[in-house]
Amino acid sequence: MATPHIGAEKGDIAERILLPGDPLRAKFIAENFLDGAKEYTHVRNILGYTGTYKGVPVSVQGTGMGIPSLMIYVHELIHEFGCKKLIRVGTCGAMHKKVHLRDVLIAQGATTDSSIMKSIFGLAINYAPLADFNLLEKAVNAARSLDLRVTVGNVFSADRFYDPDVDNDRLRKYGILGVEMETAGLYTLAAEADVQALGIFTVSDHLLTGEACTAEERQTTFQDMMKIALETAIAD
Repeated sequence: MATPHIGAEKGDIAERILLPGDPLRAKFIAENFLDGAKEYTHVRNILGYTGTYKGVPVSVQGTGMGIPSLMIYVHELIHEFGCKKLIRVGTCGAMHKKVHLRDVLIAQGATTDSSIMKSIFGLAINYAPLADFNLLEKAVNAARSLDLRVTVGNVFSADRFYDPDVDNDRLRKYGILGVEMETAGLYTLAAEADVQALGIFTVSDHLLTGEACTAEERQTTFQDMMKIALETAIAD
Protein backbone atom coordinates (compact mmCIF):
# COMPACT_ATOMS: atom_id res chain seq x y z
CA MET A 1 0.00 0.00 0.00
CA ALA A 2 1.00 3.64 -0.39
CA THR A 3 3.42 5.17 2.11
CA PRO A 4 3.28 8.77 3.41
CA HIS A 5 5.71 9.82 0.66
CA ILE A 6 5.13 7.41 -2.25
CA GLY A 7 1.62 7.02 -3.64
CA ALA A 8 2.12 3.56 -5.11
CA GLU A 9 0.75 0.09 -4.47
CA LYS A 10 2.63 -3.18 -4.12
CA GLY A 11 3.88 -4.27 -7.51
CA ASP A 12 3.88 -0.76 -8.99
CA ILE A 13 7.62 -0.31 -8.47
CA ALA A 14 10.30 -2.51 -10.04
CA GLU A 15 13.15 -4.10 -8.08
CA ARG A 16 15.59 -2.12 -10.29
CA ILE A 17 15.27 1.63 -9.80
CA LEU A 18 17.08 4.80 -10.80
CA LEU A 19 17.13 7.65 -8.28
CA PRO A 20 17.61 11.20 -9.55
CA GLY A 21 17.28 13.96 -7.01
CA ASP A 22 15.37 16.11 -9.49
CA PRO A 23 11.80 14.87 -10.17
CA LEU A 24 11.96 16.40 -13.65
CA ARG A 25 14.97 14.22 -14.43
CA ALA A 26 12.87 11.23 -13.40
CA LYS A 27 10.19 12.39 -15.84
CA PHE A 28 12.76 12.88 -18.61
CA ILE A 29 14.24 9.40 -18.12
CA ALA A 30 10.80 7.80 -18.11
CA GLU A 31 9.67 9.60 -21.27
CA ASN A 32 12.88 9.13 -23.24
CA PHE A 33 14.29 5.77 -22.15
CA LEU A 34 11.51 3.58 -20.74
CA ASP A 35 8.87 1.80 -22.83
CA GLY A 36 5.29 2.00 -21.57
CA ALA A 37 6.24 4.19 -18.62
CA LYS A 38 3.43 4.96 -16.19
CA GLU A 39 3.49 7.41 -13.31
CA TYR A 40 2.92 5.70 -9.96
CA THR A 41 3.37 8.68 -7.65
CA HIS A 42 3.33 12.46 -7.62
CA VAL A 43 3.07 13.00 -3.86
CA ARG A 44 4.72 16.35 -3.00
CA ASN A 45 5.50 16.63 -6.74
CA ILE A 46 8.21 14.00 -6.32
CA LEU A 47 7.59 11.92 -9.42
CA GLY A 48 7.99 8.16 -9.90
CA TYR A 49 7.50 6.00 -13.00
CA THR A 50 7.76 2.34 -14.00
CA GLY A 51 8.29 1.02 -17.52
CA THR A 52 10.64 -1.36 -19.25
CA TYR A 53 14.13 -0.96 -20.63
CA LYS A 54 15.08 -3.58 -23.22
CA GLY A 55 12.18 -5.64 -21.92
CA VAL A 56 13.22 -5.48 -18.25
CA PRO A 57 11.00 -3.67 -15.68
CA VAL A 58 12.76 -0.55 -14.38
CA SER A 59 11.49 2.30 -12.21
CA VAL A 60 12.77 5.83 -11.76
CA GLN A 61 11.98 7.87 -8.66
CA GLY A 62 12.89 11.41 -7.61
CA THR A 63 14.33 11.74 -4.11
CA GLY A 64 14.71 15.46 -3.50
CA MET A 65 17.91 17.06 -2.24
CA GLY A 66 20.05 16.03 0.70
CA ILE A 67 20.67 12.88 2.72
CA PRO A 68 17.57 13.16 4.95
CA SER A 69 15.22 13.47 1.96
CA LEU A 70 16.88 10.65 0.02
CA MET A 71 16.87 8.33 3.05
CA ILE A 72 13.10 8.71 3.46
CA TYR A 73 12.48 7.56 -0.11
CA VAL A 74 15.15 4.85 -0.11
CA HIS A 75 13.90 3.37 3.18
CA GLU A 76 10.36 3.13 1.81
CA LEU A 77 11.51 1.83 -1.59
CA ILE A 78 13.54 -0.95 0.05
CA HIS A 79 11.31 -1.97 2.93
CA GLU A 80 7.81 -1.27 1.56
CA PHE A 81 8.24 -1.83 -2.18
CA GLY A 82 11.04 -4.40 -2.37
CA CYS A 83 13.64 -2.51 -4.42
CA LYS A 84 16.89 -4.48 -4.70
CA LYS A 85 19.08 -2.49 -7.12
CA LEU A 86 19.15 1.25 -6.44
CA ILE A 87 21.21 3.51 -8.68
CA ARG A 88 21.50 7.21 -7.99
CA VAL A 89 21.72 9.31 -11.17
CA GLY A 90 22.67 12.74 -9.97
CA THR A 91 24.81 15.77 -10.54
CA CYS A 92 27.96 16.72 -8.73
CA GLY A 93 30.41 19.56 -8.53
CA ALA A 94 33.90 18.61 -9.66
CA MET A 95 36.69 19.51 -7.27
CA HIS A 96 39.69 17.84 -8.92
CA LYS A 97 41.71 18.92 -11.95
CA LYS A 98 41.41 15.52 -13.63
CA VAL A 99 37.60 15.83 -13.76
CA HIS A 100 35.87 18.05 -16.32
CA LEU A 101 32.43 19.56 -16.91
CA ARG A 102 29.92 16.90 -18.09
CA ASP A 103 32.25 14.03 -17.19
CA VAL A 104 30.60 10.95 -15.68
CA LEU A 105 31.78 9.94 -12.20
CA ILE A 106 31.02 6.69 -10.36
CA ALA A 107 31.24 6.76 -6.58
CA GLN A 108 33.32 3.91 -5.21
CA GLY A 109 32.97 5.47 -1.78
CA ALA A 110 31.21 8.44 -0.22
CA THR A 111 32.99 10.56 2.37
CA THR A 112 30.59 12.70 4.40
CA ASP A 113 30.28 15.29 7.12
CA SER A 114 26.68 14.27 7.76
CA SER A 115 25.58 13.92 11.36
CA ILE A 116 23.37 11.04 10.20
CA MET A 117 26.38 8.73 10.56
CA LYS A 118 26.90 9.76 14.16
CA SER A 119 23.24 9.11 14.90
CA ILE A 120 23.57 5.56 13.54
CA PHE A 121 27.05 4.54 14.72
CA GLY A 122 27.85 6.96 17.56
CA LEU A 123 31.10 8.88 17.93
CA ALA A 124 33.42 5.88 18.24
CA ILE A 125 33.02 4.56 14.67
CA ASN A 126 33.75 6.37 11.41
CA TYR A 127 31.70 4.24 9.03
CA ALA A 128 32.85 4.18 5.38
CA PRO A 129 29.84 3.99 2.98
CA LEU A 130 30.81 2.02 -0.13
CA ALA A 131 29.22 1.11 -3.44
CA ASP A 132 28.13 -2.43 -4.20
CA PHE A 133 31.11 -3.84 -6.10
CA ASN A 134 28.96 -5.95 -8.41
CA LEU A 135 27.04 -2.89 -9.60
CA LEU A 136 30.25 -0.84 -9.77
CA GLU A 137 31.92 -3.42 -11.99
CA LYS A 138 28.84 -3.67 -14.23
CA ALA A 139 28.71 0.13 -14.58
CA VAL A 140 32.35 0.33 -15.64
CA ASN A 141 31.81 -2.50 -18.14
CA ALA A 142 28.64 -0.81 -19.45
CA ALA A 143 30.56 2.44 -19.99
CA ARG A 144 33.28 0.58 -21.88
CA SER A 145 30.75 -1.21 -24.09
CA LEU A 146 29.12 2.14 -24.87
CA ASP A 147 32.56 3.69 -25.51
CA LEU A 148 31.96 6.25 -22.77
CA ARG A 149 34.64 7.56 -20.44
CA VAL A 150 34.01 7.36 -16.69
CA THR A 151 36.10 8.18 -13.64
CA VAL A 152 35.75 6.04 -10.51
CA GLY A 153 36.64 7.25 -7.03
CA ASN A 154 35.57 8.94 -3.82
CA VAL A 155 32.93 11.67 -3.63
CA PHE A 156 31.99 13.98 -0.79
CA SER A 157 28.34 13.83 0.36
CA ALA A 158 27.90 17.24 1.96
CA ASP A 159 25.27 18.15 4.52
CA ARG A 160 25.20 21.80 3.45
CA PHE A 161 25.18 23.13 -0.09
CA TYR A 162 26.51 26.53 0.99
CA ASP A 163 29.28 25.72 3.45
CA PRO A 164 32.30 28.06 3.62
CA ASP A 165 33.85 25.95 6.38
CA VAL A 166 34.56 22.89 4.20
CA ASP A 167 38.27 22.60 3.35
CA ASN A 168 38.07 21.77 -0.35
CA ASP A 169 41.85 21.83 -0.73
CA ARG A 170 42.26 19.14 1.90
CA LEU A 171 39.50 17.00 0.35
CA ARG A 172 41.20 17.37 -3.02
CA LYS A 173 44.56 16.39 -1.52
CA TYR A 174 43.03 13.12 -0.33
CA GLY A 175 41.58 12.31 -3.74
CA ILE A 176 37.96 13.48 -3.49
CA LEU A 177 36.75 13.93 -7.06
CA GLY A 178 33.43 15.71 -6.59
CA VAL A 179 30.83 16.94 -4.15
CA GLU A 180 27.14 15.99 -3.98
CA MET A 181 24.59 15.58 -1.18
CA GLU A 182 23.02 12.12 -1.04
CA THR A 183 25.16 9.07 -1.79
CA ALA A 184 26.51 8.36 1.70
CA GLY A 185 22.93 7.94 2.90
CA LEU A 186 22.06 5.65 -0.01
CA TYR A 187 25.06 3.40 0.55
CA THR A 188 24.43 3.19 4.29
CA LEU A 189 20.78 2.16 3.98
CA ALA A 190 21.60 -0.32 1.22
CA ALA A 191 24.28 -1.95 3.38
CA GLU A 192 21.89 -2.20 6.32
CA ALA A 193 19.25 -3.91 4.15
CA ASP A 194 21.74 -6.07 2.19
CA VAL A 195 20.68 -4.67 -1.19
CA GLN A 196 22.75 -3.19 -4.01
CA ALA A 197 23.40 0.52 -4.50
CA LEU A 198 25.54 2.70 -6.73
CA GLY A 199 25.97 6.42 -7.34
CA ILE A 200 26.59 7.69 -10.88
CA PHE A 201 26.97 11.42 -11.55
CA THR A 202 27.40 13.96 -14.29
CA VAL A 203 29.61 16.93 -13.45
CA SER A 204 27.30 19.94 -13.59
CA ASP A 205 29.75 22.55 -12.32
CA HIS A 206 33.43 22.84 -11.47
CA LEU A 207 34.76 24.31 -8.24
CA LEU A 208 38.18 25.03 -9.74
CA THR A 209 37.26 26.49 -13.14
CA GLY A 210 33.90 28.08 -12.30
CA GLU A 211 32.22 26.37 -15.27
CA ALA A 212 28.56 25.39 -14.84
CA CYS A 213 25.64 23.86 -16.75
CA THR A 214 22.24 25.50 -16.91
CA ALA A 215 19.25 24.14 -14.96
CA GLU A 216 17.75 22.84 -18.21
CA GLU A 217 20.98 21.06 -19.13
CA ARG A 218 21.04 19.41 -15.70
CA GLN A 219 17.51 18.10 -16.25
CA THR A 220 17.77 16.81 -19.78
CA THR A 221 21.23 16.53 -21.35
CA PHE A 222 23.13 14.14 -19.11
CA GLN A 223 22.24 11.11 -21.19
CA ASP A 224 25.58 9.28 -20.97
CA MET A 225 25.01 8.83 -17.23
CA MET A 226 21.44 7.67 -17.85
CA LYS A 227 22.50 5.09 -20.44
CA ILE A 228 25.21 3.67 -18.16
CA ALA A 229 22.79 3.49 -15.24
CA LEU A 230 20.09 1.71 -17.25
CA GLU A 231 22.52 -0.81 -18.72
CA THR A 232 23.84 -1.45 -15.21
CA ALA A 233 20.35 -1.87 -13.77
CA ILE A 234 19.36 -4.61 -16.21
CA ALA A 235 22.69 -6.48 -16.22
CA ASP A 236 22.60 -9.87 -14.49
